[in-house]
Parts: sequence; structure tokens; C-alpha cells
Amino acid sequence: MLKIIVGEEEYYNEKTEEFESVGVAELELEHSLISLSKWESHYKKPFLSADEKTSDELMYYVEMMVISPLNPTNLLTKLTDKNIQEIQAYIESSESATTFGKMPKTPGRGEIITAELIYYWMVAFTIPFECERWHLNRLFALIRVCNIKNAPQKKMSRTEAAIQRRELNEQRKAKLGTSG
Repeated sequence: MLKIIVGEEEYYNEKTEEFESVGVAELELEHSLISLSKWESHYKKPFLSADEKTSDELMYYVEMMVISPLNPTNLLTKLTDKNIQEIQAYIESSESATTFGKMPKTPGRGEIITAELIYYWMVAFTIPFECERWHLNRLFALIRVCNIKNAPQKKMSRTEAAIQRRELNEQRKAKLGTSG
């Protein structure tokens, strides 16, 4: 969850001779499957596509990310450039300690990822629906781990099998003290 301070305005109080802040509110945001699902149901297109989003579409997504009980519409107009950068960094964060090596490129076009497809993956891997509130990148990491762990083992090549047999034979000969 990301917490940001919005609507802060500073003014100089001449009576106290100090700077004071007014209009401060804290927004809590979650980049989650729920936010993604709400955005896609409104715009009827995949959020995770490579297509450029308009500023209105992006601001609507930020509004869907808000989980604090405040009315976000008024506060979102007061977002600063710094707030936007914080939100962008949060969305791009992995939010997980799990790392993955380089994946081999697969031929052909990739599948278009929508909220429904992610829900399907959750059902297929029996991931509890409470995880829909997780940071989206963390949920993707879990889905990827499930996919890797459930994939069939790669078969050994003839060369690898021959090397393994040769090593086993050498071990047996050494253990039994024979020459072959």
C-alpha cells in the first residue's frame, strides 16, 4: 500500500511568524487486481496493453487505486508532480523478494492480459481470492512461481543422459573396486 499526502498548501502566518500547512489529507492507494478490474470494466479495454493511455485514463486508474474512505475526486486534482512520481514508482515496484532469470523469447504474439485472465490463473493455481488485494506485481510473481513449479521437468538430451550414466558407472566401479 502506498500512502501519500495530498492537498497540502503552505502559507505564512504573520501572527506566529511561521509557515503553516492546511488542507492536508492522506490517500492510501493499492495497485491491485481489484483496481485493474474496475478500470477495465469502465474502459472496456486491457489496462496492461502496450497502448498509450490518456491522462484521463491514467487519472481514473489512480482513482480506482484509492482505498482510503475519503472522496478521492477532489483530492486527485491536487496531486503534485512529486505525488505522481511516487505513484509511478509504486506501480513499477516488484514488491517481492523473488527474482527471475532471463526468460527465453517465445515465438508468436503474446497473450493479451486482462483482469479475467489473471483471475483464471488464480483459479487454475488455487490462489486464494484474498490475493486480489496484493500489489499486482507481487501477484504476478506468485503466478509465475506457480507456473514454473507446475511445469513438467525438461527431458535430458542424449548427451546429458550418456554423461549421467557414465558418472554413475564410475561411482559404482569405485565403490565395488572393479574395473568394469
